[in-house]
Amino acid sequence: MASVKCYSLPEGGFSFDNCKRNNMIAEKQGAKLPKAKKTGTTICGVIFKDGVVLGADTRATEGDVVADKNCSKLHLIAENMRCGGAGTAADTEWTCAKVEAEMKLVKLNSGKPPRVIAAMMRMKQYLFNYQGNISAALILGGTDHTGPHLFEISPNGTTSPMPFVAMGSGCLAALSVLEAQYKVDMDEESAKQLVKEAISAGIFNDLGSGSNVDLCVIKKDSTDYLRTYASECAKGVRQGDYTYATGTTGVKKREILKVDLDVVSEEVMDVN
Repeated sequence: MASVKCYSLPEGGFSFDNCKRNNMIAEKQGAKLPKAKKTGTTICGVIFKDGVVLGADTRATEGDVVADKNCSKLHLIAENMRCGGAGTAADTEWTCAKVEAEMKLVKLNSGKPPRVIAAMMRMKQYLFNYQGNISAALILGGTDHTGPHLFEISPNGTTSPMPFVAMGSGCLAALSVLEAQYKVDMDEESAKQLVKEAISAGIFNDLGSGSNVDLCVIKKDSTDYLRTYASECAKGVRQGDYTYATGTTGVKKREILKVDLDVVSEEVMDVN
């Protein structure tokens, strides 16, 4: 007669077994544990009376080094949609490019402009499949026949429709401006000024954000991408002249050494 073994069901909640293992490895074997990579960005979006305004800074960093002072973080999804990306630049650009291609297929198959919620669902499912291992925090904004829409998309696939939103390392400073000044049914100029001030707050209060402010105004019949809408970190002008004439610094000693070289190998290449 076959025996029946009853195994206990796995317990719910988090398992911290690997934390104990990692600490033991670090203490006894002297191994250095990997650190989380610091990324820097400030992106935000606001819904106004006739559409959506998205904004982003233009600084790209590699750790403590500023890699690019004027990169673009507002990516094209469709004619009526744009997406701001925070996190790893390659992940955000590839995710947006993938969804952009899918939205083109949707438009070709249906003959109509794609809806914003369709792009949001594609991004949501793609990020959820990788369980947060794709470092892409996104803000999707656009308009369709149902009106303006703005979505916050986290790296793990969590999404939320929002009237205003900010993400990235400078989001706390940006949110403080948005929460204090946002109003329902704002006009276009007020929304642009609000997004500009929110991005500027992130630039001045976060070392990972900087350089310029980019805006994108998306309305029902038009999309206006305002590259370098404001420059918050303009390079200063040197106050003095730092060029010196020859002979300003005296030479105390000069010595010329003759070095004998032995030819070990010689190769002649035909450049024709």
